[in-house]
Amino acid sequence: MNASKFIKCVTVGDGAVGKTCMLICYTSNKFPTDYVPTVFDNFSANVAVDGSIVNLGLWDTAGQEDYSRLRPLSYRGADIFVLAFSLISRASYENVLKKWMPELRRFTPNVPIVLVGTKLDIREDNRYLADHMGSNIITPAQGEELRKQIGAAAYIECSSKTQQNVKAVFDTAIKVVLQPPRRKEVARKKRQRSTGCSIVLFVQSPKSHLVSTAGGSSVEAVLLRKV
Repeated sequence: MNASKFIKCVTVGDGAVGKTCMLICYTSNKFPTDYVPTVFDNFSANVAVDGSIVNLGLWDTAGQEDYSRLRPLSYRGADIFVLAFSLISRASYENVLKKWMPELRRFTPNVPIVLVGTKLDIREDNRYLADHMGSNIITPAQGEELRKQIGAAAYIECSSKTQQNVKAVFDTAIKVVLQPPRRKEVARKKRQRSTGCSIVLFVQSPKSHLVSTAGGSSVEAVLLRKV
């Protein structure tokens, strides 16, 4: 079966948060233990998600300031952004709002975003936590709050080293493009909010690693009444 749609997925975020490792892990099913290039070579392959086959194009970008003028050249034609920060870096988390959202909305105001917290394995390492107790660690709740603030379609925490949720990152990105929130559904939610109710959509994995979507299918919906 031939792929019927090309999806350009661009990965952005601060330098050293693990964007390139995540891409290498996804495309090769292994964690790079030797040399990790500053920027991953563009990759394209047919991918099957929920019965649909698409041609997924992956674009890496360098997060350093030295590339600030060249980086937006990669944004043209993007269908989805994977915006990454490190779960053990408060600075990269804060830069999502300070740096990356202004840049993305300036050049691509209508392109959806999947927010990703990387280095999950390190955040769960008890020895690391014992040595680094403090404000640098980003909790699942803080990641979800950031997703709401920026209006991202989903928030996922992953580890390239263990490969946990790496595939879910890009499967989710594809689903967001193929199954955008319906206008009627968005209007319905707005009406519900105005009448005193809101809908919380979430997916919780067995070990409480957050994978949440803002409006996709196949998620559990819980109706909560505002107080």
